[in-house]
Amino acid sequence: MTVTEVSDVRRRVRQAIERAKREAAERRAANEAAGRDYERFLTAVAEPVFRVFAGAVRAEGYTFQIATPADGLRLESERARDDSIELALDTSGTPTVVGRVSRARGRRVITAERPLREGAAVAELTEEDVLQFLLSEIGPFVER
Repeated sequence: MTVTEVSDVRRRVRQAIERAKREAAERRAANEAAGRDYERFLTAVAEPVFRVFAGAVRAEGYTFQIATPADGLRLESERARDDSIELALDTSGTPTVVGRVSRARGRRVITAERPLREGAAVAELTEEDVLQFLLSEIGPFVER
């Protein structure tokens, strides 16, 4: 291995710093845009589906209510508050709407999370995506 010139190392360090700053700025811009899309998605797409779904489940004898925590939407069982199905925006990588399901098992609460639709941008999500997620996750809550 050869000794690298100090000037070459400094140049490469500056490039790495500039690249990191540029990527952070791009990530912040993408997260801000996804946040705006997510707010529109919650109010115009997800909340109406959650309300209709909660009414349909209630008509079948299962009591669930809608909660709107900060930056999210949750369908909560009225029988067990720890039983819920919710949506949230995950910005830890590419901004993605995730569905989070929590189920009480005795004193433990088991939580699972998955993208609402794999690979879909927030603005691409539809009412059908929300409904399919709710239908796929309601089973364990009503089988007891």
